Amino acid sequence: MPRQAEGESAKRATTKSGSRYWEVDAARGVAILMMVVYHFTYDLYAFGGYDVDAVSGFWARFADSTASLFLLLVGVSLAITAARGDGGFRPYLLRGLRILVYGMLLTAVFLVFGMGIVAFGILHLIGVSIILAYPFLKLKLTNLVLGVAVFAVGLYVQAGDPTGSPWLLPLGVVPEGWAMPDYRPLLPWFGVVLIGLFIGNVVYGKGRPARFPARSPVVARPLLPLGRNSLAIYLVHQPLLVALLTALGVVDLNLF
Repeated sequence: MPRQAEGESAKRATTKSGSRYWEVDAARGVAILMMVVYHFTYDLYAFGGYDVDAVSGFWARFADSTASLFLLLVGVSLAITAARGDGGFRPYLLRGLRILVYGMLLTAVFLVFGMGIVAFGILHLIGVSIILAYPFLKLKLTNLVLGVAVFAVGLYVQAGDPTGSPWLLPLGVVPEGWAMPDYRPLLPWFGVVLIGLFIGNVVYGKGRPARFPARSPVVARPLLPLGRNSLAIYLVHQPLLVALLTALGVVDLNLF
């Protein structure tokens, strides 16, 4: 086998074996940092009574930007996984269900501590989106069109401030009187996942693009562990953050 062909074969084998793209991990690390900053602000607002409005204005837009970055990267990651080989629907189903279970556990924690109802937060959304995205994994322009359409429909639905049955929560309909500290319905947010799929298929459909070096730059390396462990960090950061702020006397949970 010629040396060039050997190199190409090794590159393909590395790609199929599950090598990671540092730029995706770095972007996810940025999203993690944004999430921690927002939740720190939210904890000051919700548990400390500080004069900072974490649920409207700048901070609401900051939270939406953070969620959008996470969801775009969900789509990009799904496209990368699909490009490395089609393992069928089962791996996507199991992965989606696993994340959905984590979301349900988070729902239980919020209910136990009386912090509101998280009936369809971002973990629920990601879990369901991974399952729903399967038929769209290899599409490009169609995903962009569908993503923009889903997002636009979702904005239109939310503009009407819909209230109704809890069974319609995934579609943006909220029962009257429910406090929802984390709510990311499929309309409009599944549209962002589809747009991420479009980006992922365009950029990574044929492997690593030449514009990205194979080795991460020094400035990006502190972000990589955050991006590679984003789910674990998401699950533990908020309890640790609240516990730390409580221990320092910054917030008071009034548990006793």
